[in-house]
Amino acid sequence: MNQQFRHRQFAAGNPLANLLVVIAGIIIIAISLALGFFVFLGMAGFVLLMAAVMSVRGWWYRRRFASKTAGDGGTRRETMVHKQIIEGEYREVRRSNQGPPDA
Repeated sequence: MNQQFRHRQFAAGNPLANLLVVIAGIIIIAISLALGFFVFLGMAGFVLLMAAVMSVRGWWYRRRFASKTAGDGGTRRETMVHKQIIEGEYREVRRSNQGPPDA
């Protein structure tokens, strides 16, 4: 086996320094895990919020589409009444300066 894996010790000979390194490592790992957990919660909350928004939006569009296609071959009667087109011709009549118009 390789020598560096056989003797896994800290390079410092001072046991107090070794203890401080271990404590600092534990604190850093704990802070990293806590921050990672809260970032995960934030991202999961965002995903759940977007899923709820998209579900409500899909429900709303399905409801609107179903109400438009129900009935007379895909068109509702009340929309047909409001969308009538009136065609016609017009002629411009200019008023002459010969006096007041007949009442």
